[in-house]
Amino acid sequence: MDTIQNYINSGILELYVLGMTTDEENIEITKFAEENIEIKEEIDSISKALQITSEAFAPEISPASKAMIMATIDYTERLKNGEEYAIAPLLNKNSTVADFKTWINRPNMQVSEDYETIDAKIISASEEATTLIVWLKHGAPIEVHDKEYEHFLIVEGSCTITIGEEAHDLVAGSYLSIPLFIGHSVAVTSDIACKIILQRVAA
Repeated sequence: MDTIQNYINSGILELYVLGMTTDEENIEITKFAEENIEIKEEIDSISKALQITSEAFAPEISPASKAMIMATIDYTERLKNGEEYAIAPLLNKNSTVADFKTWINRPNMQVSEDYETIDAKIISASEEATTLIVWLKHGAPIEVHDKEYEHFLIVEGSCTITIGEEAHDLVAGSYLSIPLFIGHSVAVTSDIACKIILQRVAA
């Protein structure tokens, strides 16, 4: 039983549902699911949990959406494995990178070695706000928010965030708030990935 639970807690079933496992792993998981009802039920549970997201971004999940799904899975697993639930401070013009050093310096909050264009780790999530560490290699396409305010605090690297027709050049330590109903995009301007504290607050 412990072996089955360890397998479930490993995160491989979430990757399987997302279609991100190898052929060899697929064969192994299919066999385990046939032999163990707990694994089959866990796969069904994960599939249902991700169904709404999958339908919303069909037929192809964007890199940003995939990064958010993986960050959510990672965050859920961390809490399941005993991480203490915490609420990150709300970002504002007086915020500093040091305010988030507890999370920035943690070994399990570092960038994935094999990420393509965007990676993310959730610091905290509540009805009021979701706070993440985000790594961007190139940037992010235009978005418009009508239900949540978005706030940026640059940790490393630099980028230009364009809000409407106004460009804002940001470096480490810079803060920027995004208003509702106005399109904005991000272009990384540094040689290294731009590492950002990103916070989305319910309007």
